Amino acid sequence: MVLPSLLDLRCRGLWIWGVRTVWQTEGDGEFFCPRCGGDRNYSRRTGTRRLTVFNIPVLHRGSAGTVVECGVCQERFALDALDQPTSSRFAAMLRDAVHTVALAVLTAGGATSRHARQAALEAVRAAGFTDCTEDQLIGLLAALAADEGRLPGSDEPLPGAVDGCGTWLSIELHEALGPLTPHLAPQGRERILLQGARIALADGPYRPAEREALAAVGRALLLPDEDTARLLEAAARTPS
Repeated sequence: MVLPSLLDLRCRGLWIWGVRTVWQTEGDGEFFCPRCGGDRNYSRRTGTRRLTVFNIPVLHRGSAGTVVECGVCQERFALDALDQPTSSRFAAMLRDAVHTVALAVLTAGGATSRHARQAALEAVRAAGFTDCTEDQLIGLLAALAADEGRLPGSDEPLPGAVDGCGTWLSIELHEALGPLTPHLAPQGRERILLQGARIALADGPYRPAEREALAAVGRALLLPDEDTARLLEAAARTPS
């Protein structure tokens, strides 16, 4: 009896040895799948390459890394796929950003104006806080005024204030806009700035503190200073 050669076995599709990746699931969650184009469940999996003999793993041949595997399309992605927020998370980030910008602009100068408060309320509702009322907005402004130590609508700068909108709101502005900005197209960043500008202009020309607050919004959105100035001037020239 003549045993077939290794070459004969390979030609017949009978592989003696090979390398196979064995995947182990380490966690799961929800992510935005680039291939599906929507929110999907994922598995975080780590692969190990193993030498196989007759398809049986026998020797460790190194790591294949860690990937994110979509539960629907089964496509595998690098871990940075998890950096993209889910659709629901993105909507929440955008809603919080508009809300914080509206509070910053009102606190900087227009809190006592019914027109400015109404413009802020419309922006906040359009962003997702559909149940927000004017009383709730006034309550937040009063709480901020008490915390920051000045009356809403005053042009007097706060002790220790940053960017014309108060220490607490300055921190909130960067925390709300910082994580969101990398995921926004330039038009989206400009739109958030212009929403703030419309609130500031609802009761008349920009006050100095409002301009300073809006400039801070532009910086948090990573807009060049000249672009921020151009957009603010264009908004001021646009009939309401």
